[in-house]
Amino acid sequence: MKKIKAGLFGLGHLGKTHLKLIKEICSERNDIELTGIFDTDIEKNKIISDENKLDINNSPDELISKINTAIIVTPTSAHFDIAIKCIDNNINTFIEKPVTETTEQAEKLVTASSGKNIKIQIGHIERFNPAILALDNYKIAPMFIETHRLSQFNPRGTDVSVIQDLMIHDIDIILNLVKSKVKKIDASGVAIITEKIDIANARIQFENGCVANITASRISLNKMRKMRLFQKYAYISIDFLQNTSEVFRLSDGKSLSGAEENAIALTEFVQGDNTVKLFYERPPVKEVNSMKYEQNKFFDSIVNDIEPLVTLEDGLQALEVANEIIRIIENPV
Repeated sequence: MKKIKAGLFGLGHLGKTHLKLIKEICSERNDIELTGIFDTDIEKNKIISDENKLDINNSPDELISKINTAIIVTPTSAHFDIAIKCIDNNINTFIEKPVTETTEQAEKLVTASSGKNIKIQIGHIERFNPAILALDNYKIAPMFIETHRLSQFNPRGTDVSVIQDLMIHDIDIILNLVKSKVKKIDASGVAIITEKIDIANARIQFENGCVANITASRISLNKMRKMRLFQKYAYISIDFLQNTSEVFRLSDGKSLSGAEENAIALTEFVQGDNTVKLFYERPPVKEVNSMKYEQNKFFDSIVNDIEPLVTLEDGLQALEVANEIIRIIENPV
């Protein structure tokens, strides 16, 4: 594997955070170098290039010609044009969520990348949240899911609806956990202080019988990012804001998997012919920077020639559901 020569597209708030972390990673690994950056804001492009002792790139094409790996953190409306050029030039590509504005654009990226030996990862950062990572050893098969993702208003991100901005995080995780086709979607939402939908609720029914009730708002007084999973013999609560998870589950004392040493027996009772115990667990959480971990995993997929943890197809699937929710809200029957 030749050295990763990374280029960053987009120097807004999120882009600057990516830049900071890429520089940290470059100082920690000898298989990656930051080759260049680009932003359509000419002054910002020059200032940040000078600060980082990088040659100024005056167009996306100029930067693309110098790199083998792209990090796309532009506004969503620019994702497709840059990503398709990167893919056509056989460049490994990281694309912040949502992958593109339309499902048609995402489908074109899938078609363009087919058969190419490049890695493409979508920036669904909550997949790398410590609260989710702490559940790796648990068998998760939810039949009912409740999520609330509430945020205080911030002008950033209002180029898309709250569904593509916030709800899509939960959509991606739910699709990854349920692993069943969507059967039916009901949804409602309102545009309140922007021209896009600012608060929305969706109820997704899956073919395997699971139901997910998802709420997202960007005009809340208080922040909340919680997901509750209900399955046979277990209830799991995930707090993405506090980076913690809690597990309540039944066990016959023999089949308890995961971190037994962290389990507390709350009560014991007879169920049929068995005596079962109700356990409470708070899985240990690793202290990781989700975005940095996400970037490192993307670079690892390139170096080790393995599939990224969040694939282009994952990004397309989440976008399809998000856009269908928007369609249902905007065109009620």
